[in-house]
Amino acid sequence: MKHFKFAAAIIAAASALSAFASNPVLPGFHADPEILYSEQTGRYYIYSTTDGVPGWGGEYFRVYSSDNLSDWTDGGIILDLKGRQVPWASGNAWAPAIIERRHPDGSYRYYFYFSGHNPATDRKEIGVAVADHPEGPFREIGHSIVAESPTGRGQQIDVDVFQDPVSGRCYLYWGNGYMAGAELSDDMLSIKPETITVMTPKGGTLETYAYREAPYVFFRKGKYYFMWSVDDTGSPNYHVAYGTSDSPLGAIRVAEPCNILVRNPEKEIYGPAHNSVVNMPGGDEWRIVYHRINKDYLDDGPGYHRQVCIDPMYFNADGSIRPVVPSN
Repeated sequence: MKHFKFAAAIIAAASALSAFASNPVLPGFHADPEILYSEQTGRYYIYSTTDGVPGWGGEYFRVYSSDNLSDWTDGGIILDLKGRQVPWASGNAWAPAIIERRHPDGSYRYYFYFSGHNPATDRKEIGVAVADHPEGPFREIGHSIVAESPTGRGQQIDVDVFQDPVSGRCYLYWGNGYMAGAELSDDMLSIKPETITVMTPKGGTLETYAYREAPYVFFRKGKYYFMWSVDDTGSPNYHVAYGTSDSPLGAIRVAEPCNILVRNPEKEIYGPAHNSVVNMPGGDEWRIVYHRINKDYLDDGPGYHRQVCIDPMYFNADGSIRPVVPSN
């Protein structure tokens, strides 16, 4: 009986590990993954940039769903920037974010934020589409909601959306070359201009921990965590740094150490960054979702041959994030 129990424990442990023992988790090339756990469906969803296209020329967004973070089902295209769904955009469908909101009547609504190229202004802008289910159909509102940089430079891309559990208010974050945040309107379809705040973390270089792009915000045990990507998406050194703040639009204190997801050449893991995270329901178990460069394309378009991966993310007793161990 003791041998049986021991064997059963080994099998159970192996099963628990197997869900995170095979990266990448999605077929083909995808980047900038956004993960959502839906209360409505009890499933996980990944939304991403469609990769493998020279010049980051992807034109649409797909969704994948899973009930175990291991086996993913392709839910198809949810938003096409070359068709009639998004009249102001012509392509460059990049780096989405999504949030689930439950209404007082018990119904759910999903707000999908994204960036695209506006040929009328010849720049990247941020838009929003709305649905009643994580897989759509999504209805784009007909115009962008962030069109200009509050710093006069950089690109309006890499959007993130966050609901503050303390106040219940929702916030949008974005920026390449700078980081900005603003409170969203009650209908989630615009930002409040008077709340726009430039929040770029201070210090470092693009080789160490200076902010480049891809802000991501989450809340845990009284702390607001801000994550960002460092260097360039085509660089093997592309990696994730983080800091904390006392409020959703407050000054960011860069953590020490701050780089928590970096390359591992021994495992042929390069450029692991542009992440999101998910708190698995029912406890304090977390996963980080990110992309990395396909090792076979380091010298042939590394910036647009990226693949989505998932790994555990752990915290120390003081709330600091432990370095993530990227896996194959």
